[in-house]
Amino acid sequence: MAMLEVKNLSISFGGLKAVDNFSVTIDKGQLYGLIGPNGAGKTTVFNLLTGVYKPDSGSIVLDGLNITGKKTIEINQDGIARTFQNIRLFKELSVLDNVKVGLHNHHSYSTIEGILRLPRYFKVEKEMNEKAMELLKVFDLDQEFDYKASNLPYGKQRKLEIARALATEPKLLLLDEPAAGMNPNETAELMETIRFVRDNFDMTILLIEHDMKLVSGICERLTVLNFGQVLTQGETTKVLNDKRVITAYLGE
Repeated sequence: MAMLEVKNLSISFGGLKAVDNFSVTIDKGQLYGLIGPNGAGKTTVFNLLTGVYKPDSGSIVLDGLNITGKKTIEINQDGIARTFQNIRLFKELSVLDNVKVGLHNHHSYSTIEGILRLPRYFKVEKEMNEKAMELLKVFDLDQEFDYKASNLPYGKQRKLEIARALATEPKLLLLDEPAAGMNPNETAELMETIRFVRDNFDMTILLIEHDMKLVSGICERLTVLNFGQVLTQGETTKVLNDKRVITAYLGE
């Protein structure tokens, strides 16, 4: 059964078609890759899926629910979370508090309960602390729970951003170039982390990535974008051996 069904999604900026009739179907539990040269429209697709942009036409259906044109916060509550090419952490907050920000999607107390420190406030805070620590352990970040996010090494900041996204309890996780800026050892560790998340969180994952070793190592299917249009789609091995894909990258 499909987790994500996108049909004929299009958007223009100043008369320029940034994404043109983009369609994709991603099954539940699939590790799916979206690749293409710089400027192909990949991040624009992510921005459409998460409500940053509203499409000019087309539809987005998440697990049977039409989310086309919804606001970002509504889409997140419906089940899509993402990371960004340029890491967007709350750098002055602690590692623990960054994850707790994501947990507020499903754990909350009223302003009055927070100000007056009523029993529910302490109950919810305890639940969030425990849940956040569980997530941090998954990413081997529990020992740095009280560090400022900005004091983490680059690779661990990437992991923290994924942990925060998972805290929102998504059905679909979008990863925008998660290996950007990583060394080979960090990339290999990231590959294992992504597989672990898919397998142990019952997660469907769509990622944008330029590291073809990572793409070929974890993605089951790929869509290739070029100039805002789908160049080809299919099983990873077949797509990466497609001459059109090779030409698109060599012409980047």
